[in-house]
Amino acid sequence: MSQYYSINEFSKILGVSAQTLRNWDNSGKLHPHHTSSNGYRYYSHEQLNQVMNIKLNLDRKVIGYCRVSSNKQRVDLERQIQNMKTYLTAQGRPFEIISDIGSGINYKKKGLKELLKLITQNKVDKVVVLYEDRLLRFGYELVEYLASLYNCEIEIIDNTEKSEQQELVEDLVQIITVFSCKLQGKRANKAKKLIRELINGESEVNENDKRNKSNVST
Repeated sequence: MSQYYSINEFSKILGVSAQTLRNWDNSGKLHPHHTSSNGYRYYSHEQLNQVMNIKLNLDRKVIGYCRVSSNKQRVDLERQIQNMKTYLTAQGRPFEIISDIGSGINYKKKGLKELLKLITQNKVDKVVVLYEDRLLRFGYELVEYLASLYNCEIEIIDNTEKSEQQELVEDLVQIITVFSCKLQGKRANKAKKLIRELINGESEVNENDKRNKSNVST
C-alpha cells in the first residue's frame, strides 16, 4: 500500500514551507500526487525519495585534489592548484580544493583523510586529480572502489603516466625503510645498502642533469 503525505507533512520532511510546495505546484516544478475532493494536496513516498535525492545531489561537492611529495615542490603544488582551479571553473560547478604535501604512499596525510571523510559522509559528487599518482602512488583502486560505494566519481584529467624520478625514488626509499625496520642482521644491512644506492643514484642523476644543462647553456 502506497504511503501519502499531506502538504504540511511533506513540507516539514523536506525543510521547506507549505507555500513553497504550492508555488512549485503552480509553476509546474512539482505537482502533488493527487488532490482530494476538498482541495488538499497529497504527495507520494516515491516523490519524497526523488526530491530528497535531488536535494542530496545539490549539496554534494566537487573536490579538486592536488599533491606533491615535499616542501621543495611547493611551486609545483601552486601550479597544480592554479591549473585545477582553471579546469574546474570551466566546468561551471561550485568546487573546493584540497591539497597535500607528502609521499604518495603516506595514507595519513591531512588532506587525504579529510577527502576520505567527506566521501564517506556522502558529501562528494566527484573528485578530480591531475594524474592518478597525485591521489596515491599505490592503492588508487581501493580508494576508487570506496568512492563508488558512495556514488562518487574520480576523474583523472590526464591519464598519461607521469612520475618525477626524484619523487618516485623518495617513495621507494620510504617503502624500503619501513620494511627494513622489521628486519634484522644481514637482511637489514642489505636493505640499508639498497636505500643508500637509491639515494646516491638519484644524486648522480641530478648532477648529470645539471652538467648537461650547463653544457647546453654554454
